[in-house]
Amino acid sequence: MTFHRSPNTLRLWTALVAALLTVVGLTSGAAYGRGEDRTTVQQVLTWTAGDPIDRYLSFPTTAVAGRTTIVFENSRASGNTSGMPHTLTFDVSDPEYNHDVPLNILANPTDDQGGRHTTEVTLTPGRYRFYCTIPGHGQMQGILTVTEPGGEDTAPPETAAKVEGEKNADGAYVGHANVTLSATDAGSGVERIEYALGAAGPWQPYTAPVMVHQIGTHQLRYRATDKAGNTAPEKAVAFTVVAPPSDDTTPPETSASVSGEKDEQGRYVGMATVTVTASDTGSGVNSLEFALGSGAWQAYTAPVMVHQAGTHQLRYRATDKAGNTAPEKAVAFTVVAPPTADRTPPVTAAEVTGSVNSDGAYITSAKVTLTATDTGSGVERTEYSLDGGPYLAYTAPFLVDRVGHHTVLHRATDKAGNTSEAKRVTFTVAEGGGVPAPHCPEHDERLTVIVGTVDSGVPNRMTRSRCTIGELIEDEKDWSSHALFLKHVDAVLDRLLADGVVDAREHRTVYRAAKQSGIGRPGQTTGYKNLFDGSAASFAKWQHVGGGSFALNADGSMTSGTSRAGLGMLWFPQRAYGDFSLKLRWRDDAPGSGNANSGVFVRFPYVHENPEEPRPEWVAIKYGHEIQVLDRPDGDMYKSGSVYGFDRVGLGGAGVTPKGSWNDCEIRVEGQHYSVYRNGVLINEFENAGGQDFYPARADDPGTDGRRYASGYIGLQVHGTADVISYRDIRIREF
Repeated sequence: MTFHRSPNTLRLWTALVAALLTVVGLTSGAAYGRGEDRTTVQQVLTWTAGDPIDRYLSFPTTAVAGRTTIVFENSRASGNTSGMPHTLTFDVSDPEYNHDVPLNILANPTDDQGGRHTTEVTLTPGRYRFYCTIPGHGQMQGILTVTEPGGEDTAPPETAAKVEGEKNADGAYVGHANVTLSATDAGSGVERIEYALGAAGPWQPYTAPVMVHQIGTHQLRYRATDKAGNTAPEKAVAFTVVAPPSDDTTPPETSASVSGEKDEQGRYVGMATVTVTASDTGSGVNSLEFALGSGAWQAYTAPVMVHQAGTHQLRYRATDKAGNTAPEKAVAFTVVAPPTADRTPPVTAAEVTGSVNSDGAYITSAKVTLTATDTGSGVERTEYSLDGGPYLAYTAPFLVDRVGHHTVLHRATDKAGNTSEAKRVTFTVAEGGGVPAPHCPEHDERLTVIVGTVDSGVPNRMTRSRCTIGELIEDEKDWSSHALFLKHVDAVLDRLLADGVVDAREHRTVYRAAKQSGIGRPGQTTGYKNLFDGSAASFAKWQHVGGGSFALNADGSMTSGTSRAGLGMLWFPQRAYGDFSLKLRWRDDAPGSGNANSGVFVRFPYVHENPEEPRPEWVAIKYGHEIQVLDRPDGDMYKSGSVYGFDRVGLGGAGVTPKGSWNDCEIRVEGQHYSVYRNGVLINEFENAGGQDFYPARADDPGTDGRRYASGYIGLQVHGTADVISYRDIRIREF
């Protein structure tokens, strides 16, 4: 039979074939054809998540540059039975990875997409780091390597597996089986080999032959990836392990326990966690299983978290290596939804009273009264901050009697943990009745009395001289002996005891802290020298390089990012320092709700004598160490107190204070040991014994192994007009 095709029929078949080829190219990966428009989507990359919070169930490791469809599925179809949300986020803060795709997808089975989200992006050659941002999910991460189309090495490695061990007549392995994996790659070379046990087991790095002891039939999957990012197709090897001959006829002993937060009726609020255990004194436990309700049996590998509200029954059983199965047991429990949370913070107000002059200033002193109300769970505490100092508990109206302009921030927290945004009240106190402004030996408005580095825990109260207790202690003065310092402290405390500022117990506590401080002893006789005391003369000794700017303020502080954009540094070129304790105060003044990024540079070489680095502001970054100042929860992974590029500190370790509050910071450098204190608390210690840095040391750096210089200069970083940071009271003591 002969078919005659008309021209129209041929055109129809051609169109259908072309459409089919387009679909195949779209779903199977990048396929750049001759004359093809590379602005269209070329590949689909899919991530899936389920119940585990320590890994994605599947994810790509390689891709080709160009337009790409990203699919992130966290649905019941992908294996999520608990309703747990997950995110797929591309890291855009770490300079080691590409940062041109700000991807952040939140998915859960109950959202309006059913947990399956799709978006289009453009990938560029390089590496992308992806991860889940939900707390506790930190191990859900990986690297996506993107290459140019038509790269040199496109062939994945060749892989093989070999199973060894004692076999019985049926070919099963007796007691255990050893699986040895191998891979070869003629192109860029093998980067890694991975394996997974079972059809759904997680991928693990292969470093040595895998020994499988569990009785039963097994499947071990394996794959390899080369240094160009090509991953070999998954292969699998199947085998059976049987128990050695045994006279064990006793099944394992099993038990289960349920834990979680309970209400008054004994029901679990929000979630119940069931832990199952088994033991066997004969051949040993081979498998442990559980089933929820009438559901199918599943392998038990970790405690089972049940989130769904309702009454539940979890069944469990265990089998030993001789094949004895324990009788099925069950544990019953009830999960209820958490009560509706109070999410509304309290409302605060402030009233300032006192005698006012013709300019509206309060004469001699002003009294501040705070109030807070909460219609939900009730007010737990009210706090205030005076002139950028630490937040203090408010218990009664307080007087402000230091002459000058003042700012009081006030906030409150309810019993549900909601804290209101700080409100602000400003006023001016003028001299009256011949009362002069206080002349305090030091500036110390910290919450407690800290002598040297020893925190006494005694409140740092205002005294009748209008100086705080800490200011009268003078622990930064150059004391010639420890005994002389203790005599001074004792005399100060005697006066304060007579005035009723401290009681006898607090007298003893502060004096004991003074003894523990060691101030005045050999090796600690040198006091702190001012590098910046707030005067125009001391500010003039500093020098600015690069972008950005610093400006001197009327209150004796200086502020960065005031007028000029760009990255730069204000440094102290008068001399270099070896081992030292550097103290300063910093305050985050970034506009709006954001938080500023800055840092303190130490031990960098003279910025104008580095021909290898034509930009002087980068000398400190590349050849010194930056002690980070950054309280923002997102953005750069290095937070306040981190040694940038070497040693990370999270926000919890830094003890974040509210934005707009002054922070006391001390940086101690002794040899190659760095210690960072914030508000008297040690938040980071770093032994600079080498390690990876973002920027390699230069050829003539005496610390090319990463230790950096044994001495150098000090500077302050500015990132630009959005990163507004204020500094004051910068002083140094050499060891």
